[in-house]
Amino acid sequence: MIEYIVTGGAGFIGSAIVWELNNLGINNILIVDNLAANSEKWKNLVPLKYYDYVEKENFLPLLSKHAFGDDLKAVIHLGACSSTMEKNASYLVRNNYEYSKELAKIALQNKIRFMYASSAATYGNGEMGYVDDENELEKLRPMNMYGYSKQMFDLWIKNNDLLHEVVGFKFTNVFGPNEWHKDDMKSLVCKAYYQILETGKIKLFKSNREDFQDGEQKRDFIYVKDAVKMVLHFLTSGKNGIYNIGSGRAETWNHLAKSVFKALGKTPVIDYIDMPESISKSYQYYTKAETVKLRDAGYGAEVTPLEDAVSDYVQNYLLPEKRLGA
Repeated sequence: MIEYIVTGGAGFIGSAIVWELNNLGINNILIVDNLAANSEKWKNLVPLKYYDYVEKENFLPLLSKHAFGDDLKAVIHLGACSSTMEKNASYLVRNNYEYSKELAKIALQNKIRFMYASSAATYGNGEMGYVDDENELEKLRPMNMYGYSKQMFDLWIKNNDLLHEVVGFKFTNVFGPNEWHKDDMKSLVCKAYYQILETGKIKLFKSNREDFQDGEQKRDFIYVKDAVKMVLHFLTSGKNGIYNIGSGRAETWNHLAKSVFKALGKTPVIDYIDMPESISKSYQYYTKAETVKLRDAGYGAEVTPLEDAVSDYVQNYLLPEKRLGA
C-alpha cells in the first residue's frame, strides 16, 4: 500500500526525491503532479518506481476521503509554481499558498507527517541574513511574488502554531538532472551546457553594482543529489521547523561557468551581457544559506564540491541525455 506521497513528483526536485526514495528501497509512493502544465515533465517519471500517480486537481478530494489507505507515513509537498518571473499574484496565491494550506490541514488532521518546500527567495536581498530562524520570519522581505507566496505559507504555519509539527525547506539554487522541462528557470549549468555546444561561450549578466565585478555575484549552489538527501533526513530525524537546504557556500557565477567548461574539457569564454530591466530591481547579488541548524538536526554528510557536482551532472546526465534512475 501507499506510504509516501510526493507532490510535484514529476518535477525537478520532486522526481529526484522519488529517485532517492527508490535508492533507499522505497517504492510504495504516490506521485501527484500536473502533467498538462509541461509536455516534457512526464519523461522524469519513466525510470522511477512508484505505486500510483494522480493528477493535482483530483488529489485533495481523494486524500480527504482516505482513498489512499491508512498506511500513509508522510506527505512531501513540493508541488508549486516555482517561476520567480511569474507576475500573476492571484495564481501564485492559489497554487502555492491556498493549496498548501488545504493539504497541510488534511495531513495533520490524519496524523500524516507533513514536509514542504519553502524557498530561499523568502530572504529577499539578504539584508536580514540567511539564517533559518523562525523567530525572524516576520522581518523577511521577499523581492518577488513567488518568494512572497512561500513566505505567506511559512507565516501561516507559524501563526497556527504548527512549527513543532511540520518541517519546511528553504531551497537555495538547486541544479542537476531532471530539470530539462523548466525552460527559463533551468539552472545556469544546464543553460551553459547548451550555450557552449551551440556558440562556444557562456553568457553571464553584468553587475550593476560597484562592489561586485561582472560575474562575481554570488549564490549558494546546491546539487540536487545533496538537496534530496538533506530533505529525506527529516523523515526519520524527529526534528521539525524550517531549515535551509543549501551548500553553506557562496560561489560566483564565474566559478560555476568555468566549472562547466572544465567538465567539457574546453577553454572558458564568457560574454557579459546587460541585465534585463525586468529583473534588475529584484536581482540577488549574494546568497549563502546558514546550515548550522541543519547540522544540529543531525545531518552529517559532506556537501559535494561545486566542480565535482557540475562534472557529475555534465558528464553523466547532460552529455548522455540521461535522467535520474535511467
